[in-house]
Amino acid sequence: QVQLVESGGGLVQPGGSLRLSCAASGSIFSLYTMGWYRQAPGKQRELIASISTYGTTNYADSVKGRFTVSRDNAKTTMYLQMNSLKPEDTAIYYCNTIVNTRRGSWGQGTQVTVSS
Repeated sequence: QVQLVESGGGLVQPGGSLRLSCAASGSIFSLYTMGWYRQAPGKQRELIASISTYGTTNYADSVKGRFTVSRDNAKTTMYLQMNSLKPEDTAIYYCNTIVNTRRGSWGQGTQVTVSS
């Protein structure tokens, strides 16, 4: 059974940085491309960054150049380094595989609030 636990969120001022972690148990981490998603109030959950098992990364235009996704396969942990944060980055951040048919249950997510 897949378990995903996100952590590292918090309150940060505009222009600040945060590093999120996603600890994964189960096989999806080692088998499939993983992604970071976020859901802002009143909006649908969106994929913002992904990383393949080989380390190939992709980013949504809204975060490109500011966010960096990485993974430690030995620790089955994925990270999201977020720099130059903006108020519009405020959301709950989740991790999961981007393969719809292999997606595990969503975790609780971690809240990121960007505000002065």
